[in-house]
Amino acid sequence: MASSASPLALRVSGLCKSYGAVTAVDGLDLTVATGECFGLLGPNGAGKTTTIEICEGLTEPDAGDVEVLGRTWDRDEGALRERLGIQLQETQLAEKLTVDETVKLFRSFYARGRDVNEVIDVVQLGEKRGARVGKLSGGQKQRLALACAIVGDPELLFLDEPTTGLDPQSRRQLWDLIIELRASGRSIVLTTHYMDEAERLCDRVAIVDHGHVIALGSPRELIASLGAEHVVEFTVRGAPAGALTTELLRDLDGVRAAREQDGRWTLQVVELARAVPALLGELSRRALALGDLATHSATLEDVFVHLTGRQLRDG
Repeated sequence: MASSASPLALRVSGLCKSYGAVTAVDGLDLTVATGECFGLLGPNGAGKTTTIEICEGLTEPDAGDVEVLGRTWDRDEGALRERLGIQLQETQLAEKLTVDETVKLFRSFYARGRDVNEVIDVVQLGEKRGARVGKLSGGQKQRLALACAIVGDPELLFLDEPTTGLDPQSRRQLWDLIIELRASGRSIVLTTHYMDEAERLCDRVAIVDHGHVIALGSPRELIASLGAEHVVEFTVRGAPAGALTTELLRDLDGVRAAREQDGRWTLQVVELARAVPALLGELSRRALALGDLATHSATLEDVFVHLTGRQLRDG
């Protein structure tokens, strides 16, 4: 694999794109370092796919600049196509071709690239080499799409929602392949709305909402920005309106922030051993019956909720 002379695999500045009255991308800025796995994280409709399609040269922006491997699409399209690998959100492959025929077809698009048999083995489809695409499972089709993206030995790989719709085992198999590609020195840009995927795979993530980058950093840095290591969620049974307030709960020992949505309270807490007893004590003093209570370590989902007041899956 040839190495890019540019210290940046991708630079995006002031990117804008609208479809009629809908603004998909609104002044977005980001950079991706060479050798970095960078994640665009956000709900459906946040502008992730539009952004990545512009970076791939598939969609024209309304405004803004994009440099890919130090080059631009208007001047260097032919050269860039040789250096990129792209897995679309939905890759439609010819169902009557075999796995081997499909990868050979994509290999023929590049002047230089990887050995077809090697790539099929890398994505763990060796036993399916002669199987027709239409007979593959969903996870096998996603791995085949990845094979088609890497057979040209790309320096920069774009993966758009690579594990959407896969079962847990297939997702983890694809994760392992992406981790291997990252370890080989390739630059990777992926979009996802799965928190655990971004935390597992990405060196840095940009959280995108309504076409804007609203947070940027490593998963660890963004989670640490909450100032709370854990999250407590609970409900109370039959509580009258105003029985609990954010101010009251925020003042409990070990609690940093509190919010309520649809009758369910969420607390960001520094230490569970202090916050949970304090919460139970306060409910007891107010004669309020606990409905249910759950705790988890803080995640990127909690960062998104903290910034927007919405769950990521709400869109």
